[in-house]
Amino acid sequence: MRAAPPALLRLLLLGALALGVLAPLLVLLVASVGRAWFWPALLPPELTGESWRAALAPRARLGAAAATSVGLAFGTGLVSMVLALPIGRALARLRGPWRHVAAGLAFLPVAAPPIALGIGLQVTLLSIGLGGTAAGVLLAHSVPAVGYGALYLLGALSAYDERVEDAARTLGAAPRQVLRHVTLPLLRRPLLEVFALAWLVSWAQVPLTLLVGAGAVRTLPVEVLSFVSAGQDRWASTGALLLVAPALVALAALRVAVRRTAAVAL
Repeated sequence: MRAAPPALLRLLLLGALALGVLAPLLVLLVASVGRAWFWPALLPPELTGESWRAALAPRARLGAAAATSVGLAFGTGLVSMVLALPIGRALARLRGPWRHVAAGLAFLPVAAPPIALGIGLQVTLLSIGLGGTAAGVLLAHSVPAVGYGALYLLGALSAYDERVEDAARTLGAAPRQVLRHVTLPLLRRPLLEVFALAWLVSWAQVPLTLLVGAGAVRTLPVEVLSFVSAGQDRWASTGALLLVAPALVALAALRVAVRRTAAVAL
């Protein structure tokens, strides 16, 4: 029996991969607009856009949850940029085994089980009166997000030449001017990538939201879980597609960035 040509084999593997990725999304899309879709019907007997209209309505349950998630993700991204930069710079300046130790400590909030991390944060935030509040949830989301951002900037700053800042100070620039006109412009792209990474971490966060939010902060992932538990498949499918959307946008943006980088290199 002759072996399949490599090109045909690659095509089959890519087709299987695409089917595995797109088929669940297609099922979610149909379920989000299907009314009374039960087994063994191949397609729903009736279509409705009720859940999507609710997703776009700020006062509706699904729309309010999406707006809360967007606000928390945006705030987490900003906090992560501000805190990850000095932590990443401190890590990049370390040498020898101390860098590995410090990087491990920065990665600890990411590697720790979310339940264990959430319980510790819940006790801490409750003691300062932020339990069950959006501000408390934002701080909780920022803990693993800052860890991701610091480790990401560690790689970016390892190739960063600080002599540029020394030259600016030699020419009379104040520390604030060096930060504004030298450091931030040179690190603009890594900082934006840290913001996007932290945004996605907060957007999909469930354990920390449930533990610290105490059910009072209703984000999109929490509402999706609630809809699934209640058997409201149409609403759950709509929320699930909304959850997937930012990741798809991030992948598309990454693809465009890679193409531009390759074009510049050529």
